Amino acid sequence: MTASPMSRKAPLHNVARLALAASALALLAGCAGPNPRDPYEGFNRTMFKFNDTIDQVALKPAATAYRNVLPTFVQTGVNNFFGNLSDVWSAANNLMQGKGEAGMSDVTRVALNSTFGLLGLLDIASEAGLPKHNEDFGQTLGTWGVRSGPYLMLPLLGPSTVRDTAALPLDFRGDLWRFKEPIYIRNIGTAGRAVDQRANLLDASSLLEDAALDRYEFVRDGFLQRRESRINDGESSTRKGSKKLSEMYDKTDTPDFVSSEVAPKELNSGAPAATSVSQ
Repeated sequence: MTASPMSRKAPLHNVARLALAASALALLAGCAGPNPRDPYEGFNRTMFKFNDTIDQVALKPAATAYRNVLPTFVQTGVNNFFGNLSDVWSAANNLMQGKGEAGMSDVTRVALNSTFGLLGLLDIASEAGLPKHNEDFGQTLGTWGVRSGPYLMLPLLGPSTVRDTAALPLDFRGDLWRFKEPIYIRNIGTAGRAVDQRANLLDASSLLEDAALDRYEFVRDGFLQRRESRINDGESSTRKGSKKLSEMYDKTDTPDFVSSEVAPKELNSGAPAATSVSQ
């Protein structure tokens, strides 16, 4: 029996609804803490532990095996393929932000990589001097002047803010992979993308484990630092303690699901900081 289009989209929509509902519960609960950037720290720490447990049990082992077993060129091809799809949404967001040159550069990237790059498996555009831009609708809202609001740790999706969480539904719709048929191929690809993204962050995980710091605070500050930097196109200052983690985040295209070390806003852009949340 063939599943209806609505039921085929249900898993992705359910994750989004779960994340949005959880953040709404945190806001309504009024579990405010002393940190003005993170007034819902109690809820966020609980979600951080929940995400980290799932990551340690399932996603990190899968990512480690993926990196150790598959040839490097296969991993690069997977990353390039989904990165090419994400360039479409990056182009749209660059254009919505009024950055015409960057937007047209992204359009050209997609055209080159989808043809000469064998449907995106090869990143011909970067070799040709066209830089990759990782843009999402949360960044677009920030460019339009919408404040980020408090920091949120979403279940399964990881670090976010109130503004970026509100942007998630449109970011999900901007993911071209969600239209892939048949459904089992889409699911396999979605799982493969999550594992690939997590594999790209294994070094960041090692950094967190070696650092003599509060892991939750380290992830939070690194995420907020990078988000502000991206919204301001790299013009914001970087806190010394968060700079290395922020740079490692930038090596991956989008969040993996579950891992607390990954920003959800990278799901469609390249899936999410300074000390302020006023952006």
